[in-house]
Amino acid sequence: MSDLLNKIDARTKLAGTNKLEILMFTLGVHPRTGRRETFGINVFKVREVIRTPTITRAPEMPDSVEGMVSLRGNLVPIIGLATYVGIKTESPSDIMIVTEYNGHTQGFLVESVDTILRLDWSAMKVPPEMVNAPLGGLVTAVTELGDGRLVMMLDVEKVLSETAHFGEDESVYRNVKPLGLPNKRIFYADDSSVARKQIARTLEAMGIQGISAVNGRQAWDELKIMADFAESSHTPLKDMLQLILTDVEMPEMDGYMLTRKIKEDKRFVGIPILMHSSLSGSSNQQLGKAVGVDEYVSKFEPNRLSATLARLLKQGDPS
Repeated sequence: MSDLLNKIDARTKLAGTNKLEILMFTLGVHPRTGRRETFGINVFKVREVIRTPTITRAPEMPDSVEGMVSLRGNLVPIIGLATYVGIKTESPSDIMIVTEYNGHTQGFLVESVDTILRLDWSAMKVPPEMVNAPLGGLVTAVTELGDGRLVMMLDVEKVLSETAHFGEDESVYRNVKPLGLPNKRIFYADDSSVARKQIARTLEAMGIQGISAVNGRQAWDELKIMADFAESSHTPLKDMLQLILTDVEMPEMDGYMLTRKIKEDKRFVGIPILMHSSLSGSSNQQLGKAVGVDEYVSKFEPNRLSATLARLLKQGDPS
């Protein structure tokens, strides 16, 4: 199992090519389908896959939070993904995927790990609403394997928000103040419903209008429509749109590719791009800058996000 991720550092080279690698895993037999469904998680978020250490149970925790373990001197919360998605298992999981999101480390208990799949983001499709709605928006993307199996990408940010209250502390919005610049408009793209809600809340507190998209492909299609309209009406696009905010990991088109397309289109000159991601490593920030990103802000930091938005918007405000 250790060999599965022994080249993980080299995988950062995939960023910026609209490609990704996902670690596939199972959680058990799903009660609705009677099958062992295959799930996936972006390798960029995975630190290691290990045998589950002894878990210390803590009182008054959500059902899916199993407790905590000590990893190299650090206390790490452990989430039972099978319990979270409603799959009953016959025996405790002895496999744990250790992940990192925005500098926070946590372990996910799984039944088994399969292999690492390399594919293009364009192969990851947004699931139909009638399929995803019963799952509470838990699946952000789906791809089909050669053997006909579907691999479902979990919205890990949603899992963390609902189990560990990740990014849900009300105090993080305390210092987000109205910007005092009327008619400012931001376009933002993120495949996580939790992230979109937090962005929308930050913009609302700042008094800024927001337009959202659920992935890079949808964002690019809508941005082109805006650019075409501005061109046909002889109006500078930057008078209609003042900033673009994008996630990195998104089905159909990732944030790196979206940024590259925007920067290659002269109609978007003067409109800054802010990358907003839970991929907090310096290599990801460097890759963002390489494709033209103007600023990089980690997710679930509304005060920092609002401060960066305010600075960029004031820089572009002629008044």
